[in-house]
Amino acid sequence: MGPLVGTHVAQAEGMTLSETKANMVEHGQSSRGYKKEIDNYEGKGKGKSKVVDLGPEKGGVKKQLEYSRVIGSLMYLMTCTRPDLAYVVSRLTRYTSNPSSEHWKNMIRLLRYLRYTRNYGLHYGRDPAVIEGYSDANWISDMKDSKPTSGYVFTLGGAAIAWKSSKQTLIARSTMESEFITLDKAGEEAEWLRQFVEDVPGWPKPMTAICIHCDCQLAIGRAQSAMYNGKSRHIRCRHNTIQQLLSMGVTSIDHVKSKDNIADPLTKGLSRELVHKSSRGMGLKPLE
Repeated sequence: MGPLVGTHVAQAEGMTLSETKANMVEHGQSSRGYKKEIDNYEGKGKGKSKVVDLGPEKGGVKKQLEYSRVIGSLMYLMTCTRPDLAYVVSRLTRYTSNPSSEHWKNMIRLLRYLRYTRNYGLHYGRDPAVIEGYSDANWISDMKDSKPTSGYVFTLGGAAIAWKSSKQTLIARSTMESEFITLDKAGEEAEWLRQFVEDVPGWPKPMTAICIHCDCQLAIGRAQSAMYNGKSRHIRCRHNTIQQLLSMGVTSIDHVKSKDNIADPLTKGLSRELVHKSSRGMGLKPLE
């Protein structure tokens, strides 16, 4: 678990952003204490990947301080160069105050994944030189939790530049509503990115609308239509920002198949093959 913190930029044909081999002790995290525990689980979880259900905390506190330190390092790593960790880190951080042995087992599983992908980094090329966005939402995957999970990612030059996975703060009444709320949040991020790049010297102007890809036709239709619909009247007015951005030409919306939506792993657990495919779509590649 050495190369987990710090950043390193390498430029050849394009640019690669990865983590340096800085010692994790400098950030309050030592890898020696986890190596033994990771080895204890080395024989488990081989073969087909499975999604482990994380319910509410149960049982006593187990190494709460140690758990918090690992979470801090994982959040740093996820924020800098590893968008593929966004969903699982978001789930694990919800139990920082009272982690159980089940949460720790899932933490060890994540650390084992990082062991075999420690040389992964974001690789940016020259093309495409436009910003594209992907949004997705998972309505109800756990009967114990009624709030959906939102996820979006924006790419430039073939790699991710902004991403987020978070739990929505309200209870959505349908898949369309959860997807529409996520699309609205992605639109706000697109607006910020547009304003940011407009101040970059040499950036082509006028800037074209940022296209956001969504796999829900109903949410796209709701965003593109200003007509009153009794089925969607319960959606709060504050989630209609995306309609204003569309009318101003800041963003545009396009449909994408679910299998090609690289924001999918930011909302739910997927199989190993789908995670690998989505990671490649976000520009995560092994460093040569």
